[in-house]
Amino acid sequence: MRSAAVTPEGDRIRWVELPGQEPSRVYVHGLGATSPAYFTEVAVDPRLSGRRSLLVDLLGHGISDRPARFDYTLESHADALAGALTAAGVSAAELIAHSMGGSVAIVLAARHPHLVSRLVLIDANLDPIPRTPGSQGSSGIAAYSEEEFVAGGGWAEVRDRVGAHWWSTMRLAGREALHRSAFHLTRGTVPVMRELLLELTIPRTFLLPESDGPLPGADALTEAGVSVVAIPGCGHNIMLDNPEAFVQATAAALAPQD
Repeated sequence: MRSAAVTPEGDRIRWVELPGQEPSRVYVHGLGATSPAYFTEVAVDPRLSGRRSLLVDLLGHGISDRPARFDYTLESHADALAGALTAAGVSAAELIAHSMGGSVAIVLAARHPHLVSRLVLIDANLDPIPRTPGSQGSSGIAAYSEEEFVAGGGWAEVRDRVGAHWWSTMRLAGREALHRSAFHLTRGTVPVMRELLLELTIPRTFLLPESDGPLPGADALTEAGVSVVAIPGCGHNIMLDNPEAFVQATAAALAPQD
């Protein structure tokens, strides 16, 4: 495990690092998750291994610090991640990022372009999301006020409805971190993440579950050079549900270009 201070108060982002050649690959988890739990199996697959790989936990999640004073906007997550990557000596990295982590990765590439050379986005959030009481994920979490969630009632209700698998990592997140991250994910960025993605000029791939049907706005993404790839036999957690298809698609996305 390695770490870097990413706030003026010294709060630290931590990651598990696998040795290998440059350029580095950086894996970024989604809301309430942790990168080592979600990415280790695919990161060590022979088709993706051999690169220096950082399995990073965003601030407030997993093994990273959980400061209650941090605002946990997508922009702040991206800037904190940029600080960790800079401290680690990373530049022009290939980012493989899931769900909320994909949103953070888009913002990172827009705000700190020297740090990112390619993006593989895994069912990432590209648009604001309606806040819906009783639903799972960011929509349901953000439907509570922060006070309701942090005091325990909202937190306990989310615990009871997300299921044992997601809760196994969600329980590691700070309560303020989880609520604020969810709230700002539903709010999105200005410009919104989709627009930022369209404006990027680096190679970009978007993976989504085939069962979800066509990705909204896929034609515009394709016209802008984003490769949209539907993965069969999976839900939102593509790398866990169908690691073989995930590795194939990701290896193809990261293959050297002529």
